[in-house]
Amino acid sequence: MLQHANIAPTLYREAMSRMAVAVTIVTTDGPAGRRGLTVSAACSVTDNPATVLVCLNHQPADNALFVKNGVFALNVLTAGQEPLARAFAGEGRLSQEERFALGEWETRETGAPVLKNALSSFDCRITEWKDVSTHRILFGAVADLVIGPDVDALAYRERRYRAL
Repeated sequence: MLQHANIAPTLYREAMSRMAVAVTIVTTDGPAGRRGLTVSAACSVTDNPATVLVCLNHQPADNALFVKNGVFALNVLTAGQEPLARAFAGEGRLSQEERFALGEWETRETGAPVLKNALSSFDCRITEWKDVSTHRILFGAVADLVIGPDVDALAYRERRYRAL
């Protein structure tokens, strides 16, 4: 059995904050309901077949909607979309309906909300998921994608949004 080092969570989070990461909004819609949230734990898995992954905290319980719907869209944000990132991160305590009203959305292959004018959007069907401690990792087969404008990206580093 794999032994884990006894690393303090606060030390780990501080070290991870030094990584510059893309800011994304992951969305879902379907029979279980509509949901979206800002995430920085997302990446490519492979290009053949095109597959991405996102990591979602088990809390709040509404994050279970992603697995129940079986689909998600991963929307990579532009530097100009910081207000949207903040809203979907929970700033202002807006309802899901109010958050979605701040952006322009469309649906593609899976029915998950795709953000218009995102740097890129990956419309995915969940192929598998795995729980690891406090998070659920969703693997998504890319059913469709959109490549948006060639502008600065929104990144997150040392607990601050930055244009890149």
